[in-house]
Amino acid sequence: MLKIGSVPGDDIGPEVVPEAVKVMKAAAAKVGLQIEWQENLPTGVRGHKLHGTTCPQSTWDALEKLDGWVLGPHGHDVYPKNDPTWFNPPMRKRYEMYANVKPVRSYPNIPSLHKNVDIVFLRETTEGMQAGGVVVAGSGEFRPNDDISIGMRVITRKGANRVARAAFEIAQHRLRKKVTSVHKASVYKLCCGMFAEECREVAKDFPGVELEEVLVDGFAMKLVMKPHQFDVVVTTNQFGDILTDEGAGIVGGLGLAPGLVMGEKQAMAQATHGSAPDIAGKNIANPYAMIMSGRMLMEWLGRKHNEPKAVKAAQLMDAAVEKVIAEAKHLTADLGGKASTTEMGDAIAAALPA
Repeated sequence: MLKIGSVPGDDIGPEVVPEAVKVMKAAAAKVGLQIEWQENLPTGVRGHKLHGTTCPQSTWDALEKLDGWVLGPHGHDVYPKNDPTWFNPPMRKRYEMYANVKPVRSYPNIPSLHKNVDIVFLRETTEGMQAGGVVVAGSGEFRPNDDISIGMRVITRKGANRVARAAFEIAQHRLRKKVTSVHKASVYKLCCGMFAEECREVAKDFPGVELEEVLVDGFAMKLVMKPHQFDVVVTTNQFGDILTDEGAGIVGGLGLAPGLVMGEKQAMAQATHGSAPDIAGKNIANPYAMIMSGRMLMEWLGRKHNEPKAVKAAQLMDAAVEKVIAEAKHLTADLGGKASTTEMGDAIAAALPA
């Protein structure tokens, strides 16, 4: 039996995470998949209210025992100054979740800069400038005096190799079978150079997949102008953080940007968007990204644990989301509709095929 948890987080998190869980539960019921749920694990503001810390030990202990979880967005400005608020990098390192998979996809009836876009980004998430714990907890930078700030960047062969391998494994099952390695080895000859070397090394194991290399600045331009030339894109932590938001922008915004952070043993569904405190509590947040992140988690768990029912449940979620978007009757305001968060979630759950 799969063990899945939910971590609502802050602001709109407690609104969109339950919608993802709702649809995941409904899809699992359709295919007879049994899941042991551990819901509403406290973090963020709720963690402070209950335990006095951003991520209580009880939550860490619970996550250790799960196969995966749905992680909601977290705020930045509401915690005590002596408590670090951004625990995502430490969480990824703690559970060795090294690859952030972010699909960028356009829909015919959703306004976007380009149509027929279908790209999968893989961003390394345990190293680089945002590794967490490299120099001080949560960052790779420090300030020796008031006039100097120093940033540290760490790239290892292990880290580069495993995220590159994940990219090629995804690409070999896609129609175009192409991986684009994005780096800046022309300048950062050691760090980006090592990342590029490992991508080339992994490519030798996948002769049926094309490898191309593009410098990050040129890639940013090409992504805006002609995104259709890309299929699977793999890059380092900070470059990926920036480029995936750019990718979301060309297909309609962060509300259409789901994500999965995966490791060897566990994975977490994590949408790209932030906690959006300006609309929190209004029941108007778009749940698409969180629901589709849950779909990605369901598929990953199914393939990881050889559980075909989970893969089928993910396919049902895909079909339901496509139907609701195509009908355009139950979409939130950012997608051109008038539905509430719960109304859109209910519509997707109801649209699940038999």
